[in-house]
Amino acid sequence: MTETQVPPTPVNGREERGESLPARVLRVALTERVVLLAVLLVVVVVWFRVLGDGGYLVAPYDVRYLGNALESMVPFALLAMAELFVIVSGRGGIDLSVGAIVSLAGMVFGLTVGVWGWPLVPSVVACIAVGALLGAVNGALVAYLRFPALIATLATYYAYSSIALVSNANAPISTPPVVALHGLTRNVDLPLLPPVPLHVFTILLPCAVLAWVLLSRSTYGRSLYAVGTNDVAAGYATQRVTRTRFSAYVISGLLSGVVALVTVAQFASARPDAGTVGNGMALPAITVAVLGGVAIQGGIGRVGGVLVAALLVTWLNAGMLLAFEGSEGSRYQLLALGLVLVLSALLNTLALRRYGRLS
Repeated sequence: MTETQVPPTPVNGREERGESLPARVLRVALTERVVLLAVLLVVVVVWFRVLGDGGYLVAPYDVRYLGNALESMVPFALLAMAELFVIVSGRGGIDLSVGAIVSLAGMVFGLTVGVWGWPLVPSVVACIAVGALLGAVNGALVAYLRFPALIATLATYYAYSSIALVSNANAPISTPPVVALHGLTRNVDLPLLPPVPLHVFTILLPCAVLAWVLLSRSTYGRSLYAVGTNDVAAGYATQRVTRTRFSAYVISGLLSGVVALVTVAQFASARPDAGTVGNGMALPAITVAVLGGVAIQGGIGRVGGVLVAALLVTWLNAGMLLAFEGSEGSRYQLLALGLVLVLSALLNTLALRRYGRLS
C-alpha cells in the first residue's frame, strides 16, 4: 500500500466507504429505528388520507381526528416506556403484570379519594407508590430470587388482577371525586394545531423527558445498558447488577401507577379490570416497545423510538377503525399488532446480524 492510499474505515468488519445509496439507506433504516418509524408513520397517514379522500373510510381521517386519537396513545406509550426499562435490563426481562398493576393501583386511588375521602394529592401519591411497590415485588422475584421474568410477572399478573377484583367486590368506583378527574383528559386548543388531550402535555411528555434523562444522561442509565448487554462483564466492572435490575422493575411499576391515574381520568371511574380487560395492556405495550427498537436480548432501546412507535400504532389503529363498519376494525387491530410485532422482531434480528448494533 502506498503512502497516498487510505484504507477504508471498517465498521463491525464491513466497509462503509463506497457503499451504494440503496445500501446506505438500508443501513440507516435498520440501525436508526426512529428514521424507519418516521417514514412508516408518514406512509400510514398519507395512505389513510388517500383512502378517506376516495370515500373508502366511514369518517374523515383528518387532523382533528388524529389529535383526538392521541388520548389512547398516552397509556400505551407510558407502559411501553415501562417495558423499555425492564427489557433493557436484560436476562429475559419483561413485565407481563403492568396491566394488572394499572388495575390495582387505580382501585387504590378510587378507594382513597372516592370512598375514604382522602385529599387528591395524597391519593395520587398513594396510587403511584402502590405501583412502585408492586413493581418492587416483581424486581425482588427477578433480580434477587432469580425467577425467570416471564414466570414471575405472569404469576404477579394473576395475583394483582385478583386483588383488584376483590378490592371493591368487582365493582367500579365512580363517586364524584373520581369523576372530577376526567377533566385531566380534556382537549386543549393550540395555535395552528388541532385540539390535543391535556394529559399529553401534563403527563406523557414530562414522563418521557424524565425517562430520557434517566437512560441517556445519567450514571444509572449507563449502568442499566451495561447490565442488559452483559451482566457478567458489568459485575466485573463493579456495576451493581442486582440492584440495577431490581430498580428497572420498580420504575416499571411506578409508570404503571401513573397510567392508573390516566385510565381513571379517561373512564371517569376506577375499574378493577381497567388494565386487564380484553387482551389487556401488557401485550400492546410490549409490541410498541419492540417496534420502537428495544431489543428483546436486552441492552438496546431508546425513549424516542418507543414514542414514535406508539404514535405509529395509535394512528394505524385509528385508521383501521374508520376502514370497517361497526366493530370490525377493532378485530383487525389485533391482527395488525401481531404482524407489527413479528416485523419489528425481524428488523431487530436483521440489524443485529448485519451491522451488530441498533440505535
